[in-house]
Amino acid sequence: MGTPSVQDPSSFADPRRVTLYDATSVVLQVLPKRSLSCRTVEKRPSISLETFICDYFLGSSPVIISGCIDHWPARTKWKDIEYLKRIAGDRTVPVEVGKNYLASEWKQELITFSQFLERMKSTDCPTNLTYLAQHPLFDQIQELHNDIMIPDYCFAGGGKLQSLNAWFGPPGTVTPLHHDPHHNMFAQVVGRKYVRLYPTTATDDLYPYAESMLGNSSQVDLDNPNVKEFPRAENLDFFDCILEEGEMLYIPPKWWHYVRSLSSSFSVSFWWGAAGHPTGGT
Repeated sequence: MGTPSVQDPSSFADPRRVTLYDATSVVLQVLPKRSLSCRTVEKRPSISLETFICDYFLGSSPVIISGCIDHWPARTKWKDIEYLKRIAGDRTVPVEVGKNYLASEWKQELITFSQFLERMKSTDCPTNLTYLAQHPLFDQIQELHNDIMIPDYCFAGGGKLQSLNAWFGPPGTVTPLHHDPHHNMFAQVVGRKYVRLYPTTATDDLYPYAESMLGNSSQVDLDNPNVKEFPRAENLDFFDCILEEGEMLYIPPKWWHYVRSLSSSFSVSFWWGAAGHPTGGT
């Protein structure tokens, strides 16, 4: 028997047995309306820091960069459940339980990392999905920190790293439409995710919550849109992509984004602020 894997091979049809069209059709069944029909995020292979700054950072444009994290030990180690249990199994972590943080049934719990890994095996009920989301796991478990490296792109603008967070969960976990204040390099270490992005110019048409605690979140539920209540959001242009394993996605500050896991997924977000920029650097 081989070593157990956090990947869920049943999440997707075997690419050897289906056409690209069929595989895309399977994905579209679980995605919001109009997905993969607008503007696709550009993909670039291992671009230089200078190219990243000139072509994307300065113009606040998203981009997917491939081939830059292939050397990370995490690319292989984090697929091994026994490795994860050995180095982190007894540690207590905060998890989110429920559809997403805007859902009425959503709650938070403290469980051991081993308990979390066991829950990942059971994904029958969407309301009980358990997600380790936006947690500074690498401050807590040094062995995991040693498995990754800070991308050079995160030094663009002369600022400094603001936070380093883990996102780990089963297929179907969702982070609803929201924006963040910092530059974000989002590394997809294990599995794949769908990401939709709207530029900052779309803010008014995405109906942000009036409450200060949720002011960076949209009232628009992309999975169950209410066109009558939020009509301006229906036909907005957006960028989207399937973020594949081993790729990194640059999300500019205050760009709205929605994220859905398409398989068991382990991601890392690197937030940083540029020196002298309103989004950080202090």
